[in-house]
Amino acid sequence: MSLSSLTLALLASTAPGTESVRAPDPVPVVVPADEVGAAAEDDGQSGDIVVTARRRQERVQEVPIAVSVITGEQLSDSGAFNTNRLQQSQPALQFYSSNPRNSAINIRGLGAPFGLTNDGIEQGVGFYVDGVYIGRVGASTFDFVDVERVEVLRGPQGTLYGKNTTAGAVNITTRAPSFTPEARVELSVGNYDFLQAKSSVSAPLTDDLAFRLSTSGTYRRGTIENVRTGEDLHRQRNFGVRGQLLWKPTGNLDLTLSGDFSRQNPLCCVQYYARVGATQRPLNRQYATLAAAFGYAPPSTDPFDRKTDLDADLNSRQEIGGASLVGNWDVGGATITSVTAWRYWDWQPANDRDFTGLPITTVSQNPSQQKQFSQELRIASNGGGRLDYTLGAFFFHQTIDTQGSQVQGPAASRWLLNPTSANAQNPAVLNGLTSTNDIGFDNTSFAVFGKLNWELIDGFHIQPGLRVNYDKKSGSYIATVTTGTGSTTLNSDQRGVLAPQSYEPRFSDWNVSGDLTLSYDLSPDVHAYATYARSFKSGGINLSGLPLDASNNPILSAATVKPEKVNHFELGLKTQFLDRRATFNLAGFWTEIDDYQATVTNGQLGVIRGYLANAEKVRVRGVEFDSSFRPSPRFNFYVNGAFTDAKYARFRDAPCPPELAGGTALPVDGNGNVVGTPAPAGTPGASLPFCNISGQSLPGISKWAFSYGGEYNLPVSDGGQVYLGYDGNYRSRFSSNPSPSAYTWIDGYSLSNFRLGYRKDDLNIFAWIRNAFDEKYFELLSVQSGSTGLIIGQPGDPRTWGLTISKSF
Repeated sequence: MSLSSLTLALLASTAPGTESVRAPDPVPVVVPADEVGAAAEDDGQSGDIVVTARRRQERVQEVPIAVSVITGEQLSDSGAFNTNRLQQSQPALQFYSSNPRNSAINIRGLGAPFGLTNDGIEQGVGFYVDGVYIGRVGASTFDFVDVERVEVLRGPQGTLYGKNTTAGAVNITTRAPSFTPEARVELSVGNYDFLQAKSSVSAPLTDDLAFRLSTSGTYRRGTIENVRTGEDLHRQRNFGVRGQLLWKPTGNLDLTLSGDFSRQNPLCCVQYYARVGATQRPLNRQYATLAAAFGYAPPSTDPFDRKTDLDADLNSRQEIGGASLVGNWDVGGATITSVTAWRYWDWQPANDRDFTGLPITTVSQNPSQQKQFSQELRIASNGGGRLDYTLGAFFFHQTIDTQGSQVQGPAASRWLLNPTSANAQNPAVLNGLTSTNDIGFDNTSFAVFGKLNWELIDGFHIQPGLRVNYDKKSGSYIATVTTGTGSTTLNSDQRGVLAPQSYEPRFSDWNVSGDLTLSYDLSPDVHAYATYARSFKSGGINLSGLPLDASNNPILSAATVKPEKVNHFELGLKTQFLDRRATFNLAGFWTEIDDYQATVTNGQLGVIRGYLANAEKVRVRGVEFDSSFRPSPRFNFYVNGAFTDAKYARFRDAPCPPELAGGTALPVDGNGNVVGTPAPAGTPGASLPFCNISGQSLPGISKWAFSYGGEYNLPVSDGGQVYLGYDGNYRSRFSSNPSPSAYTWIDGYSLSNFRLGYRKDDLNIFAWIRNAFDEKYFELLSVQSGSTGLIIGQPGDPRTWGLTISKSF
């Protein structure tokens, strides 16, 4: 099963008479609130959801896949207007971002290497908007505009959809044009001068042509103060617009032309002083001594004072846009679907990558421009028999052009070089040292895929799927380094900080993947399934620089990484009881990945610079449940949870954590064995050139995660309702470093959101408070390069509150 075929019609949220081409009018079925991820408004009916997952109408409970659905109304109620906030309601979903380009979406802990940006690899979690695959995670960090629903699919996808993904998918569906005139406006205000306005209007232009135009704008002051510049950081300055034209020339043919544009300039994702940990670097090269040499102290050693003094320019501006044409042609026994799309992403950053108020690195930026074209064509049976099918083909082409630059400042020599050397006392040695990087990437992918659904006997389905995929990637990486005087002649200290290199990696490969699902309807309200999937995540090329050999030449054997090979097993049970007023769904999974794409080091040559390569094996296993209860029209609640045990099964040449790094690297013999004894953790002395972290936890994954909430309402005399709602979530602690470190564990935390409001007909007014108890927590912890022991953090949002008014016409 796959999100491609998961076309959902939320009948309860569709205005009477509204026509939508995404699903024909089905026979209503009752599905409780957990299937939409949170408690829905109770109008005397349950939230009915119909799916056409096998090109025929069926209840989402009968679809043999772990999937959660969140409606647009619930996104608005919870304030989840982007992917980062979406994770609060989805225990198995993780989103990390130190800036939009350096973002990752993971499901069940898998998807992308943690903390690494590399243009030459693909994500393991697919991100789709109206069926269009988004090729970079950074291009998915926009505000949601007029969203009908968000679907989160867990587990490998690919045999029913265009782009192959090994961990799951996030599929966003926007509201379709309507042949009944309608409009909706929403206005929110809050502290930090928060102002968000959304609007949508749809109407017919002719008998067979309708349009929809939607806009969204968000403004908020930042939550972090830069005491040096007076700027507020982590602000929000977002604008988005989306337009659609729906043409229905006949009853069996529809075409939808869509275009969208989004611009954001948030000055976001600032990381600054969180704590200090001892490394194996000499004490005179660790943070405390270096800072004292400059007489430097951060404005606060409590990161939740939300003060920093970063001195380099900051910018996070990005533009995202594109156009698509989607056509559906019902030819009787089957429907032919075409999805054609072009998209772009323009990223213009500026960062302070020394994370201090000292002029160590004065410029660090990687402006990047992506363009992509995709074409999907598929045919699917319309159901009605014991055998259904889907066949399709997918083409994807992507180019990325990145222009990186890094400039060292007058404090770089003293901070980065051995203080006992003469060069460390001369600011001119590194001041103005500049690396200019020209990075190009060309990615072409083609696939054919198909899936059968055979009902062998009543209620028992056999569903095999197959995919044949071809990937071709090529790129270039050119780093030119000049001194402050413009010379390309570098001394050893300069080359040790910024090294020139040039290489042109290539990768191409065919692979065959498939899955098999067996499902059985034990009763009309109890459904069980078992799935095995053999999947592949495409190989890639390193486009962030390569480690250097003893002659300072790039190690070209590290230019490519092999595909990930995934074996996935899953068992699931979906149940409803108490006249379908209660739902409890359970899924257990076991996933093993060979050649996991991760950050590693090259121990044979003693090179300690990290780069992308393959870890031998990763194992992820867990259990998830979704439950909801609607004991009366006045009250409903839900509890969802995930236990995830994710470990490196074999990872013997990983980068060492900071407490085991920074000293003189021990040599390695011809058999790959380390010669000598390293110093104890956090003690200056010799360091291992690499570490064996087999059996340790993958980064970014909480072992326990829960979301929970509910709503209680009371009728009032004018026919409306007063209601009180609550949404909460909890995550246990998780590692925020590719190799677990005592310094970078993020403590577990819980967030609580409340809302109190009044609604009647199409009017909804509610006051809200998010992070009500002002929980102090980190989204990320990172390590300053150079093994100084400085740990920098990115705090989550503090308590916010406000008022939202929405009205539909």
